[in-house]
Amino acid sequence: MTAEDALTRGLDALALELPAETRTRLLAYLALMRKWNRVYNLTAIRDPVAMVTHHLLDSLAVVPHLAQGRSALRIADVGSGAGLPGIPLALALPDWQVTLNDRISKKTAFLRQAKIELSLMNVLVHEGDAASWHPQERFDCVISRAFSALAEFVATCRHLVAPGGLLAAMQGVRREYSGEPSKRDVDCSDVRRLQVPLLEAERHLVLCRVREAAA
Repeated sequence: MTAEDALTRGLDALALELPAETRTRLLAYLALMRKWNRVYNLTAIRDPVAMVTHHLLDSLAVVPHLAQGRSALRIADVGSGAGLPGIPLALALPDWQVTLNDRISKKTAFLRQAKIELSLMNVLVHEGDAASWHPQERFDCVISRAFSALAEFVATCRHLVAPGGLLAAMQGVRREYSGEPSKRDVDCSDVRRLQVPLLEAERHLVLCRVREAAA
C-alpha cells in the first residue's frame, strides 16, 4: 500500500471528503517533514504509510468531535512540534484559524517553513512557553497531544480558552484521572474513544469544557 492509498482509505473511513488538491498538500506536508527530519528529528516514524496513519489520520480523527456544528473555529495547537495535529486540521478545514505553538525554535522554524511551502493562509505560528502566552483573543479550542498528564495540560493552557470553549487532550490508552485535582471552572468528564483508520492502537480524546473565564 502506498501513502496515497492509505490516505484515501483513511479519509473514506472517516467520512471526510477532501478535494484532490488538499490530499496532495497533506502528502506534501509529510514529504516536507521527512526532508527536515534528516536534521531536526521531528518524528521517530519514518515509513510513509505509517506517517499517514500515525500523523495525518490520527490528527483528522478529532474533526467531528471539535466542530460541533460550527463551520469556523479559532484553535491553538499547543506543543505542536512538527505541526500535529494543527497542520492537518488547517489543511482539511481552511475556514478554521489555527495557531501553532511550540517553545523550541527549531520546531517553530519548521512550522514557519511549512506555512510558506503549503500556502497555509489560515495558520499562525507562536514561539514561546504556553504558560506565559497571553493572546489578545482567547481561543475556541486548545488542542494538544504533547501532554502526558491531563492536570498539567489544564493548568498550563486553560487561560488560553474563551468561556464555553474546549481544552482537547489527545491521549493514547485511556487513563484514570481521579487522583488529579478537579478544577471548578473546567469539566473534563467527556472522554471519547477515537477510531483511527488503519491504526491498531487505542486513541482517546478528552474534552474539557471551560465554564467561565480563567483567573
